[in-house]
Amino acid sequence: MYRSILSFVLCVLSSFLVEVIANDWEDPAVFQINRLPARATFMNYPERDAAIQDNYYRSPYYFNLSGKWKFKWVPKPADRPVDFYKTGYDHSLWGEISVPGNWEIQGHGTPIYSNIVYPFPKNPPFIPHLDNPVGSYIKEFQLPDGWENRKTFIHFEAGMAAMYLWVNGEKVGYSEGMKNPVEFDITPFVRKGKNKIAIEGYRWSDGSYLEDQDFWRLSGFDRGIYLYSTDKVRITDFFAQPQLDANYKSGELKVEIKLDNFENKDRNTFLEMELLDHSGKTVVSKGLWVNLKANQANQQVITQKINSPALWSAEHPNLYTLLLSLSDDQKNTIEYVSHRIGFRSVEIKDGVLLVNGKYVYLKGVNLHEHHPINGHVVDRETMISDLKLMKQFNVNAVRTSHYPQSTLWYKLCDEYGIYLVDEANIESHGMGYGKENMAFDPAWDAAHLERTYSLVERDKNHPSVIIWSLGNESSNGDVFQKTYKWIKERDKTRPVQYEQAKETEATDIVCPMYATIDNIAEYARKSDIYRPLILCEYSHAMGNSSGNIKEYWETIREHRALQGGFIWDWVDQGILTRDENGNKYYAYGGDFGAKHYPHQENFCMNGVVWPDRTPNPQLFEVKKVYQDILFQKKDLEKGMITIVNEFTFTNLDAYQFRWELLKNGMKTGEGVFSVTLAPLSKKDVLLNLPKVDVKEGEEYLLNLYAITGKSTDLVPAGHIAAYEQLAFDKNDYFATGALDKSSVKPSVTRKNNEIVVKAGDVVAIFDAANHRSKETGLKSYQKEGKEVLKQPVKPNFWRAPIDNDFGADIQRKLNVWRAAGDNRLLKSVEVKEENNSVAVIYQYRLTDVSADYIQSYLMDGDGAITVHVQYKTANNDITEIPRFGNVITLPVELDNYQYYGRGPQENYIDRCAGAMLGIYQSKVKDQYVAYLRPQENGNKTDVRWLTLTDDVGFGLKIEAFQPVGVTALHNASEDFDPGMTKKHQHFNDIYPRKEVVLSIDLFQRGIGGTNSWGQLPLEKYRYQNKDYDFSYKLTIVQQ
Repeated sequence: MYRSILSFVLCVLSSFLVEVIANDWEDPAVFQINRLPARATFMNYPERDAAIQDNYYRSPYYFNLSGKWKFKWVPKPADRPVDFYKTGYDHSLWGEISVPGNWEIQGHGTPIYSNIVYPFPKNPPFIPHLDNPVGSYIKEFQLPDGWENRKTFIHFEAGMAAMYLWVNGEKVGYSEGMKNPVEFDITPFVRKGKNKIAIEGYRWSDGSYLEDQDFWRLSGFDRGIYLYSTDKVRITDFFAQPQLDANYKSGELKVEIKLDNFENKDRNTFLEMELLDHSGKTVVSKGLWVNLKANQANQQVITQKINSPALWSAEHPNLYTLLLSLSDDQKNTIEYVSHRIGFRSVEIKDGVLLVNGKYVYLKGVNLHEHHPINGHVVDRETMISDLKLMKQFNVNAVRTSHYPQSTLWYKLCDEYGIYLVDEANIESHGMGYGKENMAFDPAWDAAHLERTYSLVERDKNHPSVIIWSLGNESSNGDVFQKTYKWIKERDKTRPVQYEQAKETEATDIVCPMYATIDNIAEYARKSDIYRPLILCEYSHAMGNSSGNIKEYWETIREHRALQGGFIWDWVDQGILTRDENGNKYYAYGGDFGAKHYPHQENFCMNGVVWPDRTPNPQLFEVKKVYQDILFQKKDLEKGMITIVNEFTFTNLDAYQFRWELLKNGMKTGEGVFSVTLAPLSKKDVLLNLPKVDVKEGEEYLLNLYAITGKSTDLVPAGHIAAYEQLAFDKNDYFATGALDKSSVKPSVTRKNNEIVVKAGDVVAIFDAANHRSKETGLKSYQKEGKEVLKQPVKPNFWRAPIDNDFGADIQRKLNVWRAAGDNRLLKSVEVKEENNSVAVIYQYRLTDVSADYIQSYLMDGDGAITVHVQYKTANNDITEIPRFGNVITLPVELDNYQYYGRGPQENYIDRCAGAMLGIYQSKVKDQYVAYLRPQENGNKTDVRWLTLTDDVGFGLKIEAFQPVGVTALHNASEDFDPGMTKKHQHFNDIYPRKEVVLSIDLFQRGIGGTNSWGQLPLEKYRYQNKDYDFSYKLTIVQQ
């Protein structure tokens, strides 16, 4: 009996082992079967004009397979329909799915967002068999007429984690890799008339261990599928290398061309290269006869000198059309293929990155493929929206984090001018950075290398690609030395970077992520620098963030070895959905019932644009800091300024310039001026300004604008490309902060613990001794019986935690301040009458923080109240105060908001460079910034005065005696404060109150942005626990 049991157990184990070994999707050595080698992406055409236009739909040899496919989803491999690929299989009851399209977005499976942690148990190369959904696809089609005696290929613009392909019941092959193109030769399997394609796709495979990117883990085809047909003699691939001479003036075009002869006989062919300029004029044409041996490939090289080509750069993306044609021995054309190319050089020379021999800054962002509705499927319209915003907000570079993106994206970047760091589809930070990472295991070398080959071979002809990247956060294993060396041998025209190489070999650029300002400055001060430093990721824009980016760029501009960086990242990766009440919101990690999977909540919301591609407030700071035209103060009293042209290839005579002179926020003069200034240079410019005589209580500001003179496809004429605001040295706005004298003294009466102060028709009521101490103070302020307060004025030391606060655990470390104002204890109330005014002085003890707090109200005979706030402490145990100010709650009708301060967009002390001082007018409801996870929002800095009025002009005016921060919302801070944890909130959880909540702050700590997992705001934007005081004046206004 034991022998029988043992035999049974051995049989089961043997079956299990055979199954494990048999799974291609759990074997790192098997990442493709019969897949064709990667190559440049192009289409073949029978006609020259169609090839030049390069619209695939105009080729009779293109057949689109995107659209509706029959589809069946199962949660695990054991449930899949194993025979579905066979001809005659009944799939009539199957549903349909859109291709391209993600399963989970279309209702099949769970969308998962994860950053580092794999969404499955970590045990490479194995994948859980009980949770690895499988999608089976079927598409039937008619083979186009005329394709019968030709070669037929199927092209997937992006594959899946693992996928098998059958055609007409015959197995064609297998492939792994979600973001890499996949091609199979299906000529032996297709037939005239009706054909059936079957695909079996797996959500995860061993390849998923190399695809641990910080994004939504979605399955299916992210990009399109099509068939194409070629002659049995074809142009299979080419590598166009437009090169420049040592003077960067003349060029040489070198084209390596791979030809294939699939026939059983030799073929004599004529290969011709033609180069056309932007007008379609032929610049050069050159050909040669090539004898192609039967069933063999052939490699040819054509070179041609080009005199003074128009150079390609992100500023001036001059393109040429490379047209290749192959003809038979009678000069009958077999096919044309084309690609748009650009003459440009990229090199590291004397320790810096040069484009066309010139120093260049990379003012970049990281970009994930993301659509708010379609997941990873990004259409042309969205790409154009991205490019328009990038161009209009001074972004000139994109890192394709962390995989090759749609070929269309590269074509658009070629056309419109964006520098690309093109990154291999490799990320494995979930495995750690030591020897446990697959990058140190030779068994995984081929899988790493194949992804690198695919990147380079597909994108090698795009001028926008100026740097190759070996991948992201995958340790610095031995395999990256191999991938680096392979690229350097394959492509000698571009540098290669890899962040994990740090300052060792295997990178031509030192490209750290989230290095501090001090870190990069320290690198730049080294004496033996031979590589530039360009931050591959910096300024983590999660939630209300992007503080101190100005300081980053002040440091970058100070040191030649520092050449920019790529903000993390471009777009918030929110997926639009609705709650049970039908309200829209953007989902993030843990939504869609995915809380049982590893997830990092809203860590996917790191963009400077919202998911729908509208700018969030951070983008305006980026625009200002990234601008290529800088204005500096020289001698404003004489009208002298300095202008810096940071463009690499553009003279400033392409722009119009305008100035405005403001006195206390009001325009008092304006003018235009012209500037002719070569790239990468600066000069002084004298403006014809009116004489400025600054008096007490005045400030003069000079606004300067650089404006586009001509329209382009992405940027309209009249667009403000750069701007600056310069303050005159003798400004003295806050000199007259004393209380206005009045000849009339207010009256004072006491009744039922209330102090009533009257000045004409203005009445202020103060609570004298309410046992609920948080309600003491000024509780009523009215004119002719009409009230402007809803609640007593109260102190505030807290803000709703932003994501950077949570990352640094501020909600716990500084929690003592959360209720410090509410928990104040009233010590005394004193009334003083002097100089035709009445003072009501409250003294409190802030027991939570062992400090004294004094708030006094001085009412004059005109009814105005000067508020003076003092904080006094000797407590050395608490080192920092997050915020210091007052909260005033007003009736909801006071919705008309005007202020003199920085704007118009939300700004904070360390994110206000892009917000100019001015007088702005809008509605309170428009101040709310709906961060996808609710948090502190809506602030304005450097405010001098503000008014909140109803529709007939009645309301409250506040005049500050020093710059203050102001927030005016229809919500209180606590509405955005989830407490000690984030509570998985979204903006649909926020409802406006029927009141206006006004915060007036002497200060609020900076928002930070160096990273979102521990770094604090810069020290100068944090406030020590010490004595502070500030003042402002309240006045009831009525038109």
